[in-house]
Amino acid sequence: MTRLLAISPAPVIVRETTVILDVKFAEGMAAQAAAWDGPLDSLLWEGAGQIPYPVEVERGALPWGLLTLPQGAPLPAGTGRGHDLIVASADMSATLGLAGPGRTPVVYTIEYTHRTRLDILALDRGIGPLRRLRHRLWLEHQEHRRRAAFRAAAALQANGYPARLAYGGLTSDLHLYLDNRMTRDRFVQKDEQRARLERLEGDGPLRLVHSGRLDPMKGAQDLVPLAAALAESGLRFEFDIFGDGSLRGEIEGGIAARGLGDRVRLHGNVDFASVLVPWQRRNADLFVSCHRQGDPSCTYVESMGCGLPIAGYANEMWAPLCRESRAGWAEPLGNVAALAARIAGTPRAAIAQASGAAAEFARRHDFDTVFHGRMEHLARVAARLGRPKDAQLQYSS
Repeated sequence: MTRLLAISPAPVIVRETTVILDVKFAEGMAAQAAAWDGPLDSLLWEGAGQIPYPVEVERGALPWGLLTLPQGAPLPAGTGRGHDLIVASADMSATLGLAGPGRTPVVYTIEYTHRTRLDILALDRGIGPLRRLRHRLWLEHQEHRRRAAFRAAAALQANGYPARLAYGGLTSDLHLYLDNRMTRDRFVQKDEQRARLERLEGDGPLRLVHSGRLDPMKGAQDLVPLAAALAESGLRFEFDIFGDGSLRGEIEGGIAARGLGDRVRLHGNVDFASVLVPWQRRNADLFVSCHRQGDPSCTYVESMGCGLPIAGYANEMWAPLCRESRAGWAEPLGNVAALAARIAGTPRAAIAQASGAAAEFARRHDFDTVFHGRMEHLARVAARLGRPKDAQLQYSS
């Protein structure tokens, strides 16, 4: 049996006998514990004030071992010494010194590229020029460490096309995956898809949806200008926005100031599985993405799994995903007018065709397929390294 340690940036709040975890992290670790043939531990840092999508569980009931460190604490010397393999997020600077000769082999996971980190810094409204420069220099130093870590690692798992492109040349063993939460029971159903296609054949308003954090790094500042441009174009539409964040007040004020309250609705945060997914499957025609940076955002595949084609900016992630999936349209980065023109000018028949392509592509990358692919990759790495040679997976039904 291979003893696996997973080191993650996921938040945790420790109580007396319970822990509060991010629900996506908890579901993923439970699936990993069920699939991995051997002991599994996770290492997290405490210090989270709140968790947007929490689940509270008895610590003793977790199907994996949970280790925690104080907020900001460095990894202890010898981390992973009691394990055969480490899988660690390289999006955290704390893990970048793990890999090296004579140490427990490390498989790094990576989501954000250096370019994406710089884009996020550029979109941060809350820092001045001097602090921005200092943070830029810190990012450059961490990127140097990150690339060295990848060269020393046993393998790399890249979440999304930008990470594969940026770092694939630093390892001889790279596994690409598209992270998402679309289990097979969450995909659009035939009757829901039929109803959507019938709606698109009619002359009712086009139903647009957006979900995600309402923050500058997610492009939320473009949502109201986009809706205003669509209204000016004469398009009949309804636009539902799900999420919360630092720009919520600004968005609410913009909706009122531009007289869009009759067609733009702001819903706030809702539960993904029980509310957002069924709502999108039944009530929307097209997903609108204003993401300016190229993070791998699971929102793309999750929206496509609901039968929604995507109209968005041609960032580092959506541009190649759009080409491969044929599930939407990619317009120049930050060009609200071009995105509005695309949405208003696309025939309903083309949206219907892209809807089918979206669902088909997402089904090829559902949660179970993606998850098992990653676990099989870890098992192959362990077998290649001989830790132990008979490393294998046991999948639960």
